[in-house]
Amino acid sequence: MNAEDPVAIGPFRLIGRLGVGGMGRVFLARSAGGRTVAVKVVHAELAAQDEFRRRFAREVEALERVGGAGTAPVLGSDTTAAAPWVAIGYVPGPSLRTVVGDEYGPLPPATVRALGAGLGRALDHVHRAGLVHRDLKPSNVLLTVDGPRIIDFGIARAVDTVTDGGLTSTGAVVGSPGFMSPEQVRGEKLGPASDVFCLGSVLAYAATGRSPFGTSDSGVHALMFRIAHDDPDLTDVAPELTGLIRACLAKDPAARPTAAELAETLPDADPWLPADVLVRLSRHAARLLEAEGEGGPEGPEGARAPEQGTGTAGGSAAGDPTAGPAPEPEPVRARSRSRRRVPAAALATAAVAAAAGAGYAFWPLGGDGGSGVPGGDGKRTGSASAAPAGDVPAAFLGAWEGVLQGTGEHPRETVRIELVQGPLGTKTAVYTHVGDGRLCMGRSRLVSADEDKVVLGESDVTTSVPAQRCMAAAHQTLTLRSPEVLAWTSGAAKATFHKARTGPAVLPAKYLGRWKADPLVEGPDADRYTEEVTLTQGAVGSPVLRSLSVYPRTDEQGNTLNDAVNCTWTAILAGTTPPYVLGPMSLEPGADPECVLDDVGSYLVLTTYKGEELLQVYPMVDTEPAEYHRED
Repeated sequence: MNAEDPVAIGPFRLIGRLGVGGMGRVFLARSAGGRTVAVKVVHAELAAQDEFRRRFAREVEALERVGGAGTAPVLGSDTTAAAPWVAIGYVPGPSLRTVVGDEYGPLPPATVRALGAGLGRALDHVHRAGLVHRDLKPSNVLLTVDGPRIIDFGIARAVDTVTDGGLTSTGAVVGSPGFMSPEQVRGEKLGPASDVFCLGSVLAYAATGRSPFGTSDSGVHALMFRIAHDDPDLTDVAPELTGLIRACLAKDPAARPTAAELAETLPDADPWLPADVLVRLSRHAARLLEAEGEGGPEGPEGARAPEQGTGTAGGSAAGDPTAGPAPEPEPVRARSRSRRRVPAAALATAAVAAAAGAGYAFWPLGGDGGSGVPGGDGKRTGSASAAPAGDVPAAFLGAWEGVLQGTGEHPRETVRIELVQGPLGTKTAVYTHVGDGRLCMGRSRLVSADEDKVVLGESDVTTSVPAQRCMAAAHQTLTLRSPEVLAWTSGAAKATFHKARTGPAVLPAKYLGRWKADPLVEGPDADRYTEEVTLTQGAVGSPVLRSLSVYPRTDEQGNTLNDAVNCTWTAILAGTTPPYVLGPMSLEPGADPECVLDDVGSYLVLTTYKGEELLQVYPMVDTEPAEYHRED
């Protein structure tokens, strides 16, 4: 918890933060009766938008109709408050994607059948409420001792529609590549049968660890074509499951079973999960109880629990008879730090992922709005044998580089993002942007992450060349297209990024050393003029180029004097993909007042002319490069 966080929201006493996203802050909390909930509080800038408020209220109302059968129930809300909020039941379990993809592997046939039965019941309840999930995928299915739970639908779309500049139009494609239905691919109106098709893909993933229509390595459009036209690949699916999954994956929506039929015909198992998964759930539950047990009946720091009563704005809290009254959210007030301690593992599986991407001010040029896509994966449960704690999918780790203006051979504006492992809410990404005569570097906060999308939010500036010329980077969305390619968006700005090198030594050895330009003048004074550069090894963000320019000083009439002007500049490496991009040059401290350079950034090209190596330093504008010969 931060000092500015509230002590309570409505009748719910806050315990800790689950995440921060473009839509708002998400807190772990408890009702007066002791029930654990996740409370999402909308950011002020979104709350000021009437259209967002209307959409948010409609989606909360829709979720309340579902009532929590197989989903995370709405336990309280106030969509008219100054800071609108909704409280949803906390689901103490990891996502299907985490269990299958990171911790356990493909699930046994009995578990897959029970998964199908549980999801069938949940979807039937959703469909009876007049809703369609539209984004059923492994990261939106949480596994608990009592069965699967579906999360992340309805509310998150309120962000998408407002920040896109209007309501989603009829035929807009909503979903995740690899887990979409043919109707979604074609942009048609969706009905309950679309969710059943996605359920078939989820069951195939649970049984094999992969999507039945492959990945987006060959491009998203190729993947969507396979979903719409090709038979699913069920090669590794157990024979007793193929009939079930193939029926769900029928291209004709009318030929698929209904969710109710799946729930009625598929057998349940008790216990339904493998023993190793149940052990992980038990450990997580124990940590959660430890977190809840601190602070006594009045809570940490003597915060008094609210009185008993009703829970929602205008009615009783659905599914939570222990909820207290629903006054206006308590004003934000400072609190002393550290005594409200919640173990990180206890916060590992939020029922509501922090939604991403609202507001856009693309650095450093400014902008006019954009949208993000909500994350879906619950955080991983902790254990001694688990991978280092964090929520960044392995496929996204490392560096990625792209060209925003110009071409790969002649870039005019570039961006690099390097992702390291870390939990939601921490600054796990370092960005490097060169363009418009400046280099900007900073760190961006991880807002949400699932198997095919990472959203970065709040940022700070760590390097600005020239000084104080950079704004913090805006919300950025990274969508995986293949192991080596991802799509990058930030509001209206879009680019294709490719995997790039990292480390302290990324420049090829043939670039290193001292390079000298041809003499600028002829005659007896030629040796008084020097133009040379020296390239040294270094990582992105370090000065690797040193440029030296020496020439005679002149008087007001242009006559050369005996002393010389000696100017030295340095440039920071900004990319590891040829041609190697450098930020604008900076004068070294104590430079001669006559040393002036209006630099725009540059990139390095090594070429050969008449058998001799030439280093070309291209300005990031349309002009000829400076050329240098290797100095022995």
